[in-house]
Amino acid sequence: MPAPPPAPGAPISLVISIRVRPGHRSAFLTGILANASASVRDEPGCLRFDVVADGSDPEVFWVYEVFADEEALRAHRRPPHFSAWQEEQARVPVPGRQEDRLGPLLISRGRASA
Repeated sequence: MPAPPPAPGAPISLVISIRVRPGHRSAFLTGILANASASVRDEPGCLRFDVVADGSDPEVFWVYEVFADEEALRAHRRPPHFSAWQEEQARVPVPGRQEDRLGPLLISRGRASA
């Protein structure tokens, strides 16, 4: 059963699985750090931006982002830092090995920060 669409104005989360090309781990981390930092710093609607290494494969990463609402997600895709990341991303991941999942944020708790 598919998840219900987010309620208007409700927070949404984006989970992305990315496999990078062999030897491109460092370039990926440098590029996504710049994107994550600018997103959280410059976008009021970007509430969280985490990057997690896959525990069993050093070339796979999970990106977890939370946005205040769907408009905040649309706004996230407009700034220059996002365009720069898209250009970098075209070179780093294995083509066809990125999977995006968008859904309503149902529960969020925690204190962790890196």
